Amino acid sequence: MNKKIIAGGIVAVLIVVAGAFWLFGRNNQNTGQLTLYGNVDIRQVSLAFENNGRISTVAVDEGDHVKAGQILATLDTKALEIQEQQAVAQLDVQKQTVREQQAGARPEEIAQAKAQLASAQAQLQKATEDITRIQRISATTGGKGISKQELDMARSSLLIAQASVQERQANLTLMEKGVRKEQREASVAQVRATQAQLALMQYHISQAELRSPVDAVVRARLQEPGDMTGPQKAVFTLALSEPKWVRVWLSQNDLGRVRSGMPAQIRTDSFPDNPVQGKVGFISSVAEFTPKSVQTEELRTNLVYEVRIVAEDPNDVLRMGQPATVTINTQPEKQHDAPH
Repeated sequence: MNKKIIAGGIVAVLIVVAGAFWLFGRNNQNTGQLTLYGNVDIRQVSLAFENNGRISTVAVDEGDHVKAGQILATLDTKALEIQEQQAVAQLDVQKQTVREQQAGARPEEIAQAKAQLASAQAQLQKATEDITRIQRISATTGGKGISKQELDMARSSLLIAQASVQERQANLTLMEKGVRKEQREASVAQVRATQAQLALMQYHISQAELRSPVDAVVRARLQEPGDMTGPQKAVFTLALSEPKWVRVWLSQNDLGRVRSGMPAQIRTDSFPDNPVQGKVGFISSVAEFTPKSVQTEELRTNLVYEVRIVAEDPNDVLRMGQPATVTINTQPEKQHDAPH
């Protein structure tokens, strides 16, 4: 009697198991729907200042919605502003030098140089006459009428007068010709270099404002006013409002049933009766082992394919990391017969 009861129990269990497999196969194949499980994923942006400095203000906090271009934090720019003023003053001086070189000497300066040259020529004429007279006296008196010291002084005065004429003549020629081309070009190059330096300084000042590159939500506020920061230290982590997707894993047996663009519904425990619409996006072409964090131990060695279900979430229902159930409609659209 006991053997019959045990045999009957085994048969009953086999019937239940077979019925479950039949029902599962019907729900996942005959109904044209595929149910998968995964988590919501959202792209993130880490924002940091381009320059080193001390944070002056922080304008937003975790959870705040920010717009593209909105100022999120600022750096102290006092030192940069002083350097900018120095560059502006230096640029004004260099521009004035270029203007003077391009304008050349004034007529009054040229007239003064000519007068100085005429004066030097007159002194040369006098020194020439003096040396001539002294030499004549010395010759007629046999060297007794003029001392050697007077003759030497006359010769020195002549040489000084000749050098003075040459100097005045060169000065006048330089004024009339103006500054050399190479010198003018060097002055212009200095102006351009200072302009570039000023532009770089102004750029650094503009980068002291940390702005949001996109519409997003502040996920993490990592630094506070007074902190020293730099390009390697993020101040904020932003979660982009879109795109959003659910990352699920597809077995090899179901891979042929899913194609990009297929419609899908995304359900969460928070809103099970209000699914978010989506569609199949990325389907990985490389198989990988099932992630251990989302599968049972006996399934960890199975090969699966990553699939991303792109969500249309205008009401901002989905949150990063949130568990979600995805139902993919794998039933192909029926072809309607053409009328005869």
